[in-house]
Amino acid sequence: MGQDIHERRKNLICELVEDELYVPMKEKELAIFMQVKPEERADLKQVLEELLAEGRLQITKRGKYLKGDGKKQDGELIGTFISNSRGFGFVEIEGREQDLFIPESGVNGAFHKDKVQVELLNEQRGKRPEAKVVAILEHALTQVVGTFEKSKTFGFVIPDNDKMSSDIFVPIERSKGAVNGHKVVVELTDYGDDKHKPEGKVVEIIGHINDPGVDIMSIVKGFELPTEFDAKVLNQAERMNKEVSEADMAGRRDLRDVTMVTIDGEDAKDLDDAVNVYKDENGYHLGVHIADVTNYVQENSALDREALKRGTSVYLVDRVIPMLPHALSNGICSLNQGVDRLALSCLMTIDDKGEVTDYEIVESVINVNSRMSYTEVKKILEDDDKETIDKYEELVPMFRMMQELSGILREKRRKRGSIDFDFPESKMILDENGVPLEIKPYDRNTATKIIEDFMLLANETVAQHFYWMEMPFVYRTHETPDPEKILKLGTFINNFGYHIKVKVGENEVHPKEIQKLLGKIEGTDEEALIARLTLRSMKQAKYTVNCSGHFGLACQYYCHFTSPIRRYPDLQIHRIIKEQLRGRLKEERVEHYKAILPEVAKHSSEMERRADEAERETDKLKKAQYMESRIGNKYEGVISGITAWGIYVELPNTVEGMIHVSRLVGDYYYYREETYEMVGRDTGKCFKLGQKVTIMVDDVDRMSKSIDFILAPEEGE
Repeated sequence: MGQDIHERRKNLICELVEDELYVPMKEKELAIFMQVKPEERADLKQVLEELLAEGRLQITKRGKYLKGDGKKQDGELIGTFISNSRGFGFVEIEGREQDLFIPESGVNGAFHKDKVQVELLNEQRGKRPEAKVVAILEHALTQVVGTFEKSKTFGFVIPDNDKMSSDIFVPIERSKGAVNGHKVVVELTDYGDDKHKPEGKVVEIIGHINDPGVDIMSIVKGFELPTEFDAKVLNQAERMNKEVSEADMAGRRDLRDVTMVTIDGEDAKDLDDAVNVYKDENGYHLGVHIADVTNYVQENSALDREALKRGTSVYLVDRVIPMLPHALSNGICSLNQGVDRLALSCLMTIDDKGEVTDYEIVESVINVNSRMSYTEVKKILEDDDKETIDKYEELVPMFRMMQELSGILREKRRKRGSIDFDFPESKMILDENGVPLEIKPYDRNTATKIIEDFMLLANETVAQHFYWMEMPFVYRTHETPDPEKILKLGTFINNFGYHIKVKVGENEVHPKEIQKLLGKIEGTDEEALIARLTLRSMKQAKYTVNCSGHFGLACQYYCHFTSPIRRYPDLQIHRIIKEQLRGRLKEERVEHYKAILPEVAKHSSEMERRADEAERETDKLKKAQYMESRIGNKYEGVISGITAWGIYVELPNTVEGMIHVSRLVGDYYYYREETYEMVGRDTGKCFKLGQKVTIMVDDVDRMSKSIDFILAPEEGE
């Protein structure tokens, strides 16, 4: 009977998409149209996967199904292989919402990020479609960073990246004189096979594993992050005018008499946003003034090509790798106090409900009155510090008005369901040799919230303006969360007595539900953990040329406009904005942007992910290093994850470690997948997500950046 329904559905979908009146639909829309019951959605998904594989359907980038081109995809599916340290992997295929699972037996020598051809397997055991690699079309990995070990007649490199499961053989004559413990960059000369290890030659010795800074530099090299600017780029940056000339100011709105400030961290040197607020009978007037970087970084110049290549500045635990040379980012492009600077200004009028009633986007020239720090503004607004208030006496009324407006904007966002992840991000304090001394939370206060609120509003206003102009643009979009992750989150928070409403049968959630949850946990012991796990259940925001909305902010229009010094998409849209303001966005330029923006958005998203991963890896490394000197110490933590191989426990300082299933003594424990629990076979003792446990630090492996915990023995044990 089930097979009959399956086949009928296949035929019905084929008839539907071939109808000339058919409008392309997503899977969910097809399910509603065909009146598929919630419990039969898995079968519909399988039907669609089969029709795609048979070439009877095609899928658009936005997940909508069209009539196929008749080309069978069996053996013709091409995508990117994503390796897992446990031997299996996944293949990401553009246009397919779901990755393909590749069992260890089907990897067939593919390396992480290889372009591969796969074939769907007939037997499907898990929730994802399964496939095997039938051909490696292109190796993405050409260099690997690792630790060199030497034997008498040869050497080998143990890769830092746990996605590479094999050591790399290095003939002694190609080792460049490396010795035991050297961190090296090895170039792959042979990718090996079932019987032979990959082979390579050492092309760079980073330094000894114990030398200060080598650990972080190894991560930098491993992610292929550029560390230097070439001479051509530096020369271009150095040749820039150090001051704004009269010619630069021509045709711009002169806002130098407007009282405005920058508010940043104490150690910030690249100041790319200034703000001002005043109030009259029409409401609040907010000016967000952003450095006009495009005036100095011309399209397709050496500077522009390098900025596009980097995509973003990278903020690691001990250094910043900038998108633009310091001569620009800390000089003429930085909105320093008391000097004329070129800007793009978003001038908004806002009523007492937080609605933007009028706005203007203009090219401007500004002169910042005061360079403020978050700490100083906090002292004025939160601490009522007399000395700071006296020092900035003339600016205090404006700061109080900023606080007032910020509260109104925040309340407006709250009402529409915007999610505010207000949990402590950790900051590591290192000594001069890079040894971690302390892990402490970042201070998020009134001042940081003011800037955040003003930047969000400017980004939204600019995005909406260009959306309705129907101009090519780069938007910041955020899709609704994956249903499976929402289900898992719901199971987790039930352990604490919380719940979230989801649409029955679809496991879809409204951002307001997430927002309500974060409101309920505010001030509780479990706040940081639940907030972090909720964030992990979200999809990653990305850059796109289509404006499909932002789930987390609960808004339809959003872009990144406010940080052109450190993010390429901001720089790119500044160019479009200026051309539009100057009336130069004619057909030829519109076509030019339509052609280049999809790749700019895709590459910028990829570079952002690379930067995030590098940042996470450096954090993990320093956290492991921090815990090395604390082996044997006891801590209370919370179970943050449970898998078949063990229990993850997060400590209050955000350090996470694992208790391996084999170290859970007193019983044979097994993983109960449907409830995400670790259960004792004989005792019935159960470990659940969110449960508090006392652990002891058992071991730290700095190379794998892993921390092992055991349950702390009880009195008398």
